[in-house]
Amino acid sequence: MSDTVLLCYCSCPDAASAGAIAAALVDERLAACVSRLPGASSTYRWHGVVTTDSEELLLIKTTVRCFEELKARLLVLHPYDVPELIAVPVQQGHAAYLDWVRANTAG
Repeated sequence: MSDTVLLCYCSCPDAASAGAIAAALVDERLAACVSRLPGASSTYRWHGVVTTDSEELLLIKTTVRCFEELKARLLVLHPYDVPELIAVPVQQGHAAYLDWVRANTAG
């Protein structure tokens, strides 16, 4: 369903990029809300080297119908070559909140 709510995860290298992405996605109605969680630590392999970095995690609330446009916009705004963007369908939640997410996204 196109009105299914998604919870998307995206890690950012710093507060400035996280804030810019969050503001743009909400301003452009691609996300109803973006929660910013500073202090995340990610360990990953990049160009053959295992590294650990401090990041800020974004929890992006959107809908299936907005996801492709949100993804395209995030890829333009994000400083990483290959940004993390993982979308998980919300199976259950507070109905009034899920309706609010649907009402506050484009489409």
